[in-house]
Amino acid sequence: MRYPSLKSLVIVATGLVLTGCATSPAPEPPRIVPIVVAAEPEAAQAGMDVLRRGGTAADAAVAVQTVLGLVEPQSSGLGGGAFMLWYDAKTGKISDYNGRETAPAAASPDMFLGADGQPLAFKDAVVSGRATGVPGAMFLLDQAQKDHGNQEWASLFVPATALADNGFTVTKRLGNYLQNADFAEKHTPDFIAYLGDGQGGYRKTGDMIKNPAYAETLRAFASHRSEVFRKGPIAEAIVAKTHEVPLPGGMNLNDLAAYRVKVTTTAPYATAGGYAGRPVCITYHVYIVCSNNAPSGGIALLQGLKIAESQPLAQWGVHDPRSWQVVIEAERLMYADRDQYEADTALFTSQQDAYLNPDYLKARSSLINIGTVNAAPKAGDLAMKVAMDRTLEPGGTTHFVIRDTYGNVLSMTTTVESFFGTGRMVGGFFLNNQLTDFSFSPQTMDGLPVANSVAPGKHPRSSMAPVIVFDSTGKKVIAAVGSPGGSAILAYNLKTLIGILDWNLSMQDAINLPIVVARGDTIRIEQTRMEPAVWNGLTGIGYRLSPLAGEESGLNGILRQPDGSFNGGSDPRREGVVIRGDARP
Repeated sequence: MRYPSLKSLVIVATGLVLTGCATSPAPEPPRIVPIVVAAEPEAAQAGMDVLRRGGTAADAAVAVQTVLGLVEPQSSGLGGGAFMLWYDAKTGKISDYNGRETAPAAASPDMFLGADGQPLAFKDAVVSGRATGVPGAMFLLDQAQKDHGNQEWASLFVPATALADNGFTVTKRLGNYLQNADFAEKHTPDFIAYLGDGQGGYRKTGDMIKNPAYAETLRAFASHRSEVFRKGPIAEAIVAKTHEVPLPGGMNLNDLAAYRVKVTTTAPYATAGGYAGRPVCITYHVYIVCSNNAPSGGIALLQGLKIAESQPLAQWGVHDPRSWQVVIEAERLMYADRDQYEADTALFTSQQDAYLNPDYLKARSSLINIGTVNAAPKAGDLAMKVAMDRTLEPGGTTHFVIRDTYGNVLSMTTTVESFFGTGRMVGGFFLNNQLTDFSFSPQTMDGLPVANSVAPGKHPRSSMAPVIVFDSTGKKVIAAVGSPGGSAILAYNLKTLIGILDWNLSMQDAINLPIVVARGDTIRIEQTRMEPAVWNGLTGIGYRLSPLAGEESGLNGILRQPDGSFNGGSDPRREGVVIRGDARP
């Protein structure tokens, strides 16, 4: 299998429009062509329509998310949370928007332990009332649109409202979940009432579904913004639903009213310290790569990149087994540190400089021995006496990227946690089960604390890691990318970034690269996409690889072309689409 180089592509400057007239022959400056890459065509088109009438990426994101919550309910929605990385072309700064869910004030470290003191079964916990955190996605979008939007807020809900009223068609992916998959949420009363076929089965691909309750919720948002989640009938219904059996939770209206989006802003730059309290940026060769700070997975992803940077990946190229061994080992080191240390704690915040310290990264990178099998690494030596967290992280998430006509860029990962959240519905949308991203056990048998344990007001650790890449000056956006996929998000993003930055691939070709998820002793590879020579080269030195078919990453991204325009890529493993503003509506 050959992966074409970006250098081999003939770039046609279709995005540049030079106009003139008889009385004014001088051409106008090139027009910025907007682009939207999202997991569903209806959502991407809704966002592009906003951009075409002069809206910003923040405006378009509201339209994209509200449509996704309707047509892709297995992945994200009004009842979930999100991380957004925003680049402001006017100021040249980036902002980290943390709309991750929070644990209610009544949460306790042992809330996912049963009466016997043992962790609850995952299938029971994910559909429980106590699994739902205070939802932050719509609070995030409200704040971002206030900060960076220019359109009338109510207008942004029109596409999703019309689809909910008139009906949307069940896609192949949604239909596959309904017909061929089995999961705990599928058996909840709300799920059956909404997505059942009334005859003991479920809706199928091609069916038309109307959701008038969702439309009414959107009308409430259009009129009252995110206040509808702080007080009033929708907020009251959320609280009531989380208090239903089995395993009722403790959320109350004060928790909803108290929620605040965390926003930090800085210029895109990288230093050997000072990572706390701002978006995290590192140098990677001649680039600056930025992501959201903890509790997102951004800092772990950037650590993985710095470890990979220690090896000559560009020299070896995409077809060399040595390059893929680096991917494997960088992932294993990345996950070892992340699984033990990362959490929404003051202790982790205090250790962020150490986590990305050049000497520490050099020591971690030195553990990679090219050409021989490496033992599964343990976490490095940081000043945090905490235990390994083995929390399960299902993949019910989505990612989208937007660049508007003003040059602003948005990279946003958004989720309801596992497929269809808890399976409990309010106002036509599913509630998240994000609190199951916490460790079910607050400590080990010998009393060592787990950093990612439950606490009131705490964000559960996340793997979501939106990325924006800049040139060496931090003044020019080179790429933006991200993916859903639970804990594997870090692996998906890592190989894609290496694909575009080391192997000079197009965004689409980098996304198409085989999936490699290496964590501890388990190394899973998408064998159907991996070159046989690479597979045989890795097994030949002793790696035990597990074939993986149909691993459903959902990467979406954009990449700057030599002429300054942007092209996009969307994961063929899902149903995403790239829409450029110079394409015919």
